Amino acid sequence: MTELFGILFLTIVAPCWIIFHYVTKWKMAKGMSSEEEQLLEDIWQSAQRMESRVNTLETILDDRAGDWRKQT
Repeated sequence: MTELFGILFLTIVAPCWIIFHYVTKWKMAKGMSSEEEQLLEDIWQSAQRMESRVNTLETILDDRAGDWRKQT
C-alpha cells in the first residue's frame, strides 16, 4: 500500500507540483522590477527633454537661418 502511494506521488503529485511551481515563477518574472520601471521612467524623461531641446534648436535655426535644412 505504501508503495502505491509512493508511485502515485512520483507520477502525479510531484510533476504537478514542479510544473505549478515554475509556472508561478514565470508569471512573476514577466513583469519589470521596480528598479527597472524607475530606470525606464528616467530614460523616458530624458528622451522628452532631449526632444524639447531639439525642437527649440530647430525653431531658433528656422528664425536665424531659414535654409539650414537644405544644407544637410
